Amino acid sequence: MALPRRDLLRGAGFAGAAAALAPVLSACGSIATASSGAIQYWNPFTGGDGGLMKQMVDHVERATPDLKVTTTVLEWGTSYYTKLAMASAGGRAPDVAVMHVSRLAGYAPGGLLDPWDMDLLREFGVSGDTLNPDVFRRGQYQGEQYALPLDTHPFIVFYDTELMDKAGLVDSDGTLLPFGGPDGYLEAARKLRSVNKKNGGLGPTYGHVNDLAQNWRMFWGLFKQMGAEFDLSGTKPRVDRDAAVKVVHFMQQLVAPQCRTMDPATSVGSFASRKAPLIFTGEWDSAAFSQIKGLELGAAPFPQIFDKPAGWADSHMFVLPHQKNPDPEHRRATHRLVAQLLKAGQTWAQAGHIPAYLPVVNSPKYRRMEPQSQYAAAAKTPALDPPAWFMGAGADVQIQLCQAMQTALVGAASPATAVDKMISALNFYVSKPKPA
Repeated sequence: MALPRRDLLRGAGFAGAAAALAPVLSACGSIATASSGAIQYWNPFTGGDGGLMKQMVDHVERATPDLKVTTTVLEWGTSYYTKLAMASAGGRAPDVAVMHVSRLAGYAPGGLLDPWDMDLLREFGVSGDTLNPDVFRRGQYQGEQYALPLDTHPFIVFYDTELMDKAGLVDSDGTLLPFGGPDGYLEAARKLRSVNKKNGGLGPTYGHVNDLAQNWRMFWGLFKQMGAEFDLSGTKPRVDRDAAVKVVHFMQQLVAPQCRTMDPATSVGSFASRKAPLIFTGEWDSAAFSQIKGLELGAAPFPQIFDKPAGWADSHMFVLPHQKNPDPEHRRATHRLVAQLLKAGQTWAQAGHIPAYLPVVNSPKYRRMEPQSQYAAAAKTPALDPPAWFMGAGADVQIQLCQAMQTALVGAASPATAVDKMISALNFYVSKPKPA
């Protein structure tokens, strides 16, 4: 089922000029028909991720000579999701593509994706029992599996084990000790600043200013720890305002005074230069941090501050963009390709992502990987984004939520005012018609 263009763009949460759509469709057409005999595979992976994915595809092709793959790498962000949506609606879809699970609610209900054949995947050694259960379930819509998880990529903490030990914040194995609540965390931060005086007394670092996602990642992990209501399924957002204000107030304390105006690049640089003893960031920084000379690198899932463990996370998922009359044998080959890529999760883990294919995560080889194995438990308590069509990675509303919180974190507004702005932004999107 193809959506009208206007509804399609609104439903997917994209903001783009109407004049830009014609070249997008043209580009999709030329890409998807570039090699009709090969499996057409779209993904947004560049840099280290892109290199590892290429290794995985090359390995599959060598191991399975009858599988040929044409990989197209597109720039991640609004443009990627726009092209994917338009290709699906316009009959020019690739055979398989990568999508964040946080974006799924804007695609599956609108007929932009086809479901996976789980019986067919089982023939190739992949089933629901072999995949991370939390992200696997989030790939479902109306009883069918529309997305298969490649990984979980959570927001976690990295730390300098030596300095953490001096502050009494790790055990004899270098494992992060529980902070014991908001006050316990603030006391731990004070201890870190004290033992780090030789580096100017910098404590835990967190970059957030002018970033389009960091404040949401911090907020959502903390909010989910409280188990409070955050329901976007109705015509008005149902959000526990008191809990949200409590979280933003704690975030104010977390950034004060050293990180109040710190951006992510400065935060990462501070940790990479060994000036900061702990950093809140994504696991995707693990490869770079592992190269820091002289650092005994430690890592852990996002720390429990409130009632129960949780930490923001997203997942790269394999999806089947809608095709009107897919060739059965070609679809079978596509299922086989994806099954093989999931089994190659050990290679993917080198990027820091936690593989969704459980035989990889449970293997001795993965358990020997550091720091990956130290934060692998984060995949068991992922705080995935609310399943609303307008939410997700790179979505406009996420940017607005981050901007609202930033006013409080830099000291320009109260937590209550910031939360009211957040609820107002959510109310705007919830009140819009859902994609048909």
